[in-house]
Amino acid sequence: MSLVINKDFNKDKKIWNIELKGEIDIYTANKLKENLIEVVTTNPQDIILNASNLEYIDSTGLGVLIGTLKRLKQQEKDIYITNAKANVKKLFNITGLDKIFKVEG
Repeated sequence: MSLVINKDFNKDKKIWNIELKGEIDIYTANKLKENLIEVVTTNPQDIILNASNLEYIDSTGLGVLIGTLKRLKQQEKDIYITNAKANVKKLFNITGLDKIFKVEG
């Protein structure tokens, strides 16, 4: 399966809304990394990752998210993960990343 990334910057709230569709694995993680680096470089603001259509994420994808979060933390910004499916939430819980990222809904 592939990965589709839709990103939009809300100028009023000064926040990035990024919707993820598909799977993040060793084959698609680079696409995610390129998009997130572009977002953080051009306008480092909080990111809301809508994971409602994210079917799967592996350790490669988690690594990309951690790297992005480290960059954002330097600007005192965060990544919020919303609407994650049970299997994705479980991965964040098992790895303890639910204490680092703001996992909501």
